[in-house]
Amino acid sequence: MTEFSPNVSASLLTTLAFTLALSASLLLKLWLTSRQLRHVAQHRHAVPAAFATKISLQAHQKAADYTIAKSRFSLLEMAWGAGITLCWTLLGGLSWLNQILADLWGPGLAQQVALLAAFIVVNAVLDLPFTLYQTFVIEQRFGFNKTRVTLWVQDLAKSTLLSALIGLPLAALVLWMMGATGPWWWLWTWGVWMGFNLLALLVYPTWIAPLFNQFKPLQDPALESRVHQLMARCGFSAKGFFVMDGSKRSAHANAYFTGFGASKRVVFYDTLLQQLTPPEVDAVLAHELGHFKHRHIVKRVASLFAASLLGFALLGWVSQQAWFYTGLGVLPNMKAANDALALLLFMMVMPMAGSFLGPVFAQMSRQHEFEADAYAVAQTSGPDLTSALLKLYQDNASTLTPDPVYVKFYYSHPPASERLGRMHTTLAAS
Repeated sequence: MTEFSPNVSASLLTTLAFTLALSASLLLKLWLTSRQLRHVAQHRHAVPAAFATKISLQAHQKAADYTIAKSRFSLLEMAWGAGITLCWTLLGGLSWLNQILADLWGPGLAQQVALLAAFIVVNAVLDLPFTLYQTFVIEQRFGFNKTRVTLWVQDLAKSTLLSALIGLPLAALVLWMMGATGPWWWLWTWGVWMGFNLLALLVYPTWIAPLFNQFKPLQDPALESRVHQLMARCGFSAKGFFVMDGSKRSAHANAYFTGFGASKRVVFYDTLLQQLTPPEVDAVLAHELGHFKHRHIVKRVASLFAASLLGFALLGWVSQQAWFYTGLGVLPNMKAANDALALLLFMMVMPMAGSFLGPVFAQMSRQHEFEADAYAVAQTSGPDLTSALLKLYQDNASTLTPDPVYVKFYYSHPPASERLGRMHTTLAAS
């Protein structure tokens, strides 16, 4: 428990800084999305020259309309999200919820866990209409949604139960460590959090994912032989080759190579196998192997470690400052722990910084995609990878004409023109 002393000027400065950051973050996202809307709409009438012989006007316009529909909807989501954040903070929502639970439970660990759980449940309920509209209106309108309402409800029930079984004990452990391990609690808590993330990477492929999808062994002997040869040529091994029934939820296609050690497995969406030829499947898998060959997964995990360490250190400091709570509209507990309040406020504040740091991480991700493409071209066939990517861009209704500035902030994968252009340059030079 921390003894707080009031500091009115620091509290007012925090309120001002938070208000400016929330406003700037929202305005930036609205501006970027508006640019994307205008740019895609302006280029809807014609297929870019580089793709004129490969993509039909109808497919190009479907991709444009899909992008526009999602972007317009995201404008509403952004405004709603900023409003909810404001309600939780400066308008007193989190302080009110904390007081209600303190009256019901009394001070202690149980009340803090209940506060985290109640916050998550309320936010999930508030987001529910947006999730339903995205799935059953937008995705349905463009032919991508394949899930039924009953399946959607089953998924929601499973994920909620799983979150409770895993999340509540983890939250209790973190909150206990924050109060019991002294001034360096943030370092010990960071270690526990990173250990949990590594464990999740290990167990997710074999224990968690099968709760939501069926994973059947690849039944195509010819394709399995090709994949075996590719894996051996690239110096990789896997526990198995599986086909996931992604088509029961969505028409979008994908493939991935996941896991560590003995849990590594290759997974193909059934939709991918329906859309691509065996050589194209080879090329897509080689791209995924390229991420492992270039140690992109390790680099991203290391980046997560470093960023989260800085985040926990910052949380360790601000959680001891009265202005952090009062400046964000929350009255801290004077005779009880404020660890749950600190966590929730920090979770709401940090994404604002992410709005401005987005281009850095997006650029790193796009560079990784270029490297994985180059690896795939070296191991398989460049034309096969090109045709596979074109099919995936078309089948997933990915616009060929995104706004360049929007791309720098949000695109984790290069747009088609840059990606295929880089591959053509690589092929021409070889």
